Amino acid sequence: MSINGDVERYRNWVLAGSLLVPPAVCALLAPFRDGFDNANAALLLVVVLVAVASFGFRLPGVLAAVSSAVWFDFFLTTPYNTFTINSRDDVEQTILLLVIGGVVTELAIWGRRQQAKASRHRGYLDGVITVSQAVAAGGSTDDLIEQVRAELTAVLGIDGAKFVAGDKQTQAPRLNPDGSVTRGTHVLRVERDGLPTNAEIELTVQHAGETRGRFLLTAATRVTRPDLEQRLVAVALADQVGAALTTHEPTRPHL
Repeated sequence: MSINGDVERYRNWVLAGSLLVPPAVCALLAPFRDGFDNANAALLLVVVLVAVASFGFRLPGVLAAVSSAVWFDFFLTTPYNTFTINSRDDVEQTILLLVIGGVVTELAIWGRRQQAKASRHRGYLDGVITVSQAVAAGGSTDDLIEQVRAELTAVLGIDGAKFVAGDKQTQAPRLNPDGSVTRGTHVLRVERDGLPTNAEIELTVQHAGETRGRFLLTAATRVTRPDLEQRLVAVALADQVGAALTTHEPTRPHL
Protein backbone atom coordinates (compact mmCIF):
# COMPACT_ATOMS: atom_id res chain seq x y z
CA MET A 1 0.00 0.00 0.00
CA SER A 2 1.18 3.54 -0.75
CA ILE A 3 2.21 6.01 1.93
CA ASN A 4 -0.84 8.16 1.13
CA GLY A 5 -3.07 5.12 1.53
CA ASP A 6 -1.53 4.29 4.90
CA VAL A 7 -2.02 7.89 6.09
CA GLU A 8 -5.65 7.87 4.95
CA ARG A 9 -6.35 4.59 6.74
CA TYR A 10 -4.61 5.94 9.87
CA ARG A 11 -6.70 9.12 9.65
CA ASN A 12 -9.91 7.09 9.34
CA TRP A 13 -9.08 5.16 12.52
CA VAL A 14 -8.50 8.43 14.37
CA LEU A 15 -11.74 9.80 12.94
CA ALA A 16 -13.67 6.77 14.18
CA GLY A 17 -12.07 7.11 17.62
CA SER A 18 -12.99 10.78 17.80
CA LEU A 19 -16.66 9.87 17.39
CA LEU A 20 -16.79 6.71 19.50
CA VAL A 21 -14.48 7.29 22.47
CA PRO A 22 -16.24 10.35 24.01
CA PRO A 23 -19.69 8.67 24.24
CA ALA A 24 -18.05 5.49 25.54
CA VAL A 25 -16.27 7.44 28.30
CA CYS A 26 -19.45 9.32 29.21
CA ALA A 27 -21.50 6.09 29.28
CA LEU A 28 -18.93 4.46 31.57
CA LEU A 29 -19.12 7.44 33.94
CA ALA A 30 -22.92 7.61 33.91
CA PRO A 31 -23.51 5.01 36.68
CA PHE A 32 -21.28 7.05 39.01
CA ARG A 33 -22.52 10.53 38.07
CA ASP A 34 -24.15 11.15 41.45
CA GLY A 35 -20.89 10.48 43.25
CA PHE A 36 -18.53 13.00 41.62
CA ASP A 37 -18.47 16.55 40.37
CA ASN A 38 -19.08 17.10 36.66
CA ALA A 39 -15.90 19.18 36.51
CA ASN A 40 -13.91 15.99 37.05
CA ALA A 41 -15.76 14.27 34.20
CA ALA A 42 -15.06 17.26 31.98
CA LEU A 43 -11.35 17.03 32.83
CA LEU A 44 -11.34 13.36 31.85
CA LEU A 45 -12.90 14.29 28.51
CA VAL A 46 -10.23 16.95 28.06
CA VAL A 47 -7.67 14.16 28.29
CA VAL A 48 -9.54 12.39 25.47
CA LEU A 49 -9.53 15.59 23.43
CA VAL A 50 -5.80 16.06 23.89
CA ALA A 51 -5.19 12.44 22.91
CA VAL A 52 -7.18 12.81 19.67
CA ALA A 53 -5.65 16.20 18.87
CA SER A 54 -2.13 14.83 19.29
CA PHE A 55 -2.53 12.90 16.05
CA GLY A 56 -2.51 16.24 14.20
CA PHE A 57 -5.72 15.92 12.14
CA ARG A 58 -8.12 18.85 12.27
CA LEU A 59 -11.44 17.13 11.49
CA PRO A 60 -11.09 14.35 14.10
CA GLY A 61 -10.09 16.94 16.70
CA VAL A 62 -13.15 19.08 15.99
CA LEU A 63 -15.47 16.07 15.93
CA ALA A 64 -14.04 14.83 19.23
CA ALA A 65 -14.78 18.23 20.79
CA VAL A 66 -18.37 18.25 19.49
CA SER A 67 -18.91 14.61 20.46
CA SER A 68 -17.55 15.22 23.97
CA ALA A 69 -19.80 18.23 24.49
CA VAL A 70 -22.90 16.46 23.18
CA TRP A 71 -22.48 13.26 25.18
CA PHE A 72 -21.35 15.11 28.30
CA ASP A 73 -24.67 16.93 28.08
CA PHE A 74 -26.65 13.72 27.43
CA PHE A 75 -25.14 11.42 30.05
CA LEU A 76 -23.75 13.67 32.78
CA THR A 77 -25.86 16.82 33.10
CA THR A 78 -29.35 17.11 34.57
CA PRO A 79 -31.89 16.25 33.35
CA TYR A 80 -30.09 13.02 32.43
CA ASN A 81 -30.47 11.24 29.07
CA THR A 82 -31.69 14.36 27.31
CA PHE A 83 -29.93 17.11 25.39
CA THR A 84 -31.15 19.75 27.84
CA ILE A 85 -28.97 21.55 30.39
CA ASN A 86 -30.45 23.33 33.38
CA SER A 87 -27.29 24.19 35.33
CA ARG A 88 -25.24 27.24 34.38
CA ASP A 89 -22.07 25.44 35.48
CA ASP A 90 -22.86 22.52 33.18
CA VAL A 91 -23.44 24.94 30.28
CA GLU A 92 -20.06 26.54 30.91
CA GLN A 93 -18.32 23.16 31.10
CA THR A 94 -19.94 22.04 27.83
CA ILE A 95 -18.83 25.22 26.08
CA LEU A 96 -15.33 24.83 27.53
CA LEU A 97 -15.12 21.32 26.09
CA LEU A 98 -15.83 22.74 22.64
CA VAL A 99 -13.34 25.58 23.06
CA ILE A 100 -10.59 23.40 24.54
CA GLY A 101 -11.07 20.81 21.80
CA GLY A 102 -10.65 23.42 19.09
CA VAL A 103 -7.64 25.05 20.75
CA VAL A 104 -5.69 21.88 21.47
CA THR A 105 -6.37 20.62 17.93
CA GLU A 106 -4.96 23.79 16.38
CA LEU A 107 -1.97 23.70 18.72
CA ALA A 108 -1.27 20.08 17.80
CA ILE A 109 -1.48 20.85 14.08
CA TRP A 110 0.83 23.84 14.51
CA GLY A 111 3.31 21.70 16.45
CA ARG A 112 3.31 19.01 13.79
CA ARG A 113 3.89 21.59 11.08
CA GLN A 114 6.80 23.08 13.00
CA GLN A 115 8.27 19.63 13.48
CA ALA A 116 7.93 18.87 9.77
CA LYS A 117 9.47 22.23 8.89
CA ALA A 118 12.43 21.62 11.19
CA SER A 119 12.91 18.17 9.66
CA ARG A 120 12.90 19.64 6.14
CA HIS A 121 15.41 22.33 7.12
CA ARG A 122 17.66 19.70 8.66
CA GLY A 123 17.46 17.82 5.38
CA TYR A 124 18.44 20.95 3.42
CA LEU A 125 21.43 21.49 5.68
CA ASP A 126 22.48 17.86 5.33
CA GLY A 127 22.35 18.24 1.55
CA VAL A 128 24.59 21.32 1.57
CA ILE A 129 27.05 19.62 3.95
CA THR A 130 27.19 16.51 1.77
CA VAL A 131 27.90 18.58 -1.34
CA SER A 132 30.55 20.62 0.52
CA GLN A 133 32.26 17.42 1.61
CA ALA A 134 32.25 16.18 -1.99
CA VAL A 135 33.90 19.43 -3.13
CA ALA A 136 36.50 19.21 -0.37
CA ALA A 137 37.27 15.60 -1.30
CA GLY A 138 38.04 16.67 -4.86
CA GLY A 139 35.92 14.01 -6.52
CA SER A 140 34.48 13.97 -10.03
CA THR A 141 32.94 17.28 -11.08
CA ASP A 142 30.41 15.40 -13.19
CA ASP A 143 29.28 13.38 -10.18
CA LEU A 144 29.05 16.57 -8.13
CA ILE A 145 26.86 18.23 -10.75
CA GLU A 146 24.55 15.22 -10.83
CA GLN A 147 24.33 15.29 -7.05
CA VAL A 148 23.50 19.00 -7.02
CA ARG A 149 20.88 18.51 -9.75
CA ALA A 150 19.12 15.98 -7.54
CA GLU A 151 19.38 18.25 -4.48
CA LEU A 152 17.99 21.24 -6.39
CA THR A 153 15.06 19.20 -7.63
CA ALA A 154 14.24 18.04 -4.10
CA VAL A 155 14.81 21.36 -2.30
CA LEU A 156 12.79 23.46 -4.74
CA GLY A 157 10.16 20.82 -5.48
CA ILE A 158 10.66 21.23 -9.23
CA ASP A 159 10.57 18.80 -12.16
CA GLY A 160 14.29 18.86 -12.79
CA ALA A 161 17.46 20.84 -13.46
CA LYS A 162 20.11 20.74 -16.14
CA PHE A 163 23.59 22.23 -16.09
CA VAL A 164 25.05 24.31 -18.91
CA ALA A 165 28.70 25.39 -18.77
CA GLY A 166 29.90 28.83 -19.82
CA ASP A 167 29.09 32.44 -19.02
CA LYS A 168 26.41 33.08 -21.63
CA GLN A 169 23.52 35.15 -20.26
CA THR A 170 19.89 34.69 -21.30
CA GLN A 171 16.60 36.53 -20.81
CA ALA A 172 15.15 33.68 -18.77
CA PRO A 173 13.71 34.25 -15.29
CA ARG A 174 16.55 34.22 -12.80
CA LEU A 175 17.06 32.90 -9.27
CA ASN A 176 19.40 35.49 -7.78
CA PRO A 177 22.06 35.19 -5.05
CA ASP A 178 19.74 36.92 -2.54
CA GLY A 179 17.03 34.30 -3.16
CA SER A 180 14.76 36.57 -5.17
CA VAL A 181 13.38 35.44 -8.52
CA THR A 182 13.20 38.04 -11.27
CA ARG A 183 11.98 38.19 -14.85
CA GLY A 184 13.88 41.08 -16.35
CA THR A 185 13.47 43.90 -13.83
CA HIS A 186 10.29 42.48 -12.34
CA VAL A 187 10.55 40.67 -9.00
CA LEU A 188 8.26 37.63 -8.90
CA ARG A 189 6.24 36.80 -5.78
CA VAL A 190 7.19 33.17 -5.52
CA GLU A 191 5.44 32.48 -2.19
CA ARG A 192 2.16 33.70 -3.67
CA ASP A 193 2.34 32.81 -7.38
CA GLY A 194 4.98 30.07 -7.45
CA LEU A 195 7.95 29.63 -9.75
CA PRO A 196 7.36 30.34 -13.44
CA THR A 197 5.96 27.32 -15.25
CA ASN A 198 6.25 28.69 -18.80
CA ALA A 199 10.05 29.10 -18.89
CA GLU A 200 13.21 27.64 -17.45
CA ILE A 201 14.62 29.51 -14.45
CA GLU A 202 18.30 30.32 -14.58
CA LEU A 203 20.46 29.78 -11.51
CA THR A 204 23.93 31.14 -12.18
CA VAL A 205 26.93 29.13 -11.01
CA GLN A 206 29.63 31.51 -9.80
CA HIS A 207 32.85 31.55 -7.84
CA ALA A 208 34.93 34.57 -6.85
CA GLY A 209 32.69 36.78 -8.98
CA GLU A 210 33.27 34.73 -12.14
CA THR A 211 30.43 32.92 -13.89
CA ARG A 212 31.18 29.24 -14.48
CA GLY A 213 27.85 28.08 -15.86
CA ARG A 214 24.20 27.90 -14.90
CA PHE A 215 21.53 25.48 -13.84
CA LEU A 216 18.30 25.71 -15.81
CA LEU A 217 15.44 24.82 -13.49
CA THR A 218 12.17 23.42 -14.81
CA ALA A 219 8.87 23.69 -12.91
CA ALA A 220 6.44 23.07 -15.75
CA THR A 221 4.04 20.39 -14.50
CA ARG A 222 2.93 21.96 -11.22
CA VAL A 223 3.08 25.21 -9.29
CA THR A 224 5.77 25.07 -6.62
CA ARG A 225 6.32 27.76 -4.01
CA PRO A 226 9.73 27.32 -2.35
CA ASP A 227 10.25 29.77 0.48
CA LEU A 228 13.22 32.12 0.75
CA GLU A 229 15.24 29.66 2.82
CA GLN A 230 14.80 26.92 0.22
CA ARG A 231 15.86 29.29 -2.56
CA LEU A 232 18.95 30.36 -0.61
CA VAL A 233 19.87 26.70 -0.12
CA ALA A 234 19.63 26.28 -3.90
CA VAL A 235 22.00 29.22 -4.39
CA ALA A 236 24.44 27.71 -1.86
CA LEU A 237 24.38 24.39 -3.71
CA ALA A 238 25.11 26.12 -7.02
CA ASP A 239 28.00 28.00 -5.42
CA GLN A 240 29.55 24.69 -4.40
CA VAL A 241 29.59 23.65 -8.04
CA GLY A 242 31.18 27.00 -8.92
CA ALA A 243 34.00 26.31 -6.48
CA ALA A 244 34.57 22.85 -7.95
CA LEU A 245 34.68 24.19 -11.52
CA THR A 246 37.67 26.38 -10.71
CA THR A 247 39.87 23.28 -10.93
CA HIS A 248 37.92 20.72 -12.98
CA GLU A 249 35.58 21.21 -15.94
CA PRO A 250 32.74 18.76 -16.56
CA THR A 251 33.49 16.12 -19.20
CA ARG A 252 29.90 15.48 -20.33
CA PRO A 253 26.62 17.40 -20.73
CA HIS A 254 24.15 17.30 -17.83
CA LEU A 255 20.75 17.62 -19.42
